[in-house]
Amino acid sequence: MNTGSDEPGEVAVASDKAKTDRQETAEGAGSGLGSRAPEFIKSRRLLHLSWQVGVFVVGLAVVVAGIIMLPLPGPGWVVIFGGMAIWATEFVWAQLVLRWTKRKVTEAAQRALDPKVRRRNITLTVIGLVIIGVLAGIYLWKFGLVMPWKIKDQ
Repeated sequence: MNTGSDEPGEVAVASDKAKTDRQETAEGAGSGLGSRAPEFIKSRRLLHLSWQVGVFVVGLAVVVAGIIMLPLPGPGWVVIFGGMAIWATEFVWAQLVLRWTKRKVTEAAQRALDPKVRRRNITLTVIGLVIIGVLAGIYLWKFGLVMPWKIKDQ
């Protein structure tokens, strides 16, 4: 930082107005990390701690439900990220994890839209469909329209 002087030991001090302007800009942009609890809750320590415990418990329940849905039918990952979003309303670590996840998902989406990758994916899909079609044709030619569990030594 350039203070306009080369004297050692001199310290630059920002004015209160500049500090307030920066805070308003950060709050207005929504880029600030930290609790999004209402002000009357943040102003009382015990109430704020209770609020954080409640948010943690609700977020934990949602994340656990998402983990349970992973092997079962259901939108497991979506629910897990929903639980992380609940945690992100109150905890900085969850906000950072969610930002990292959003960045990685965006990068993956951009890579998937790359023309070379799309062309490769379409080619592989067409090859897979042709193989499935050939196998289905061989089955129908050999057995006709008979379900596999009704085939007896043909």
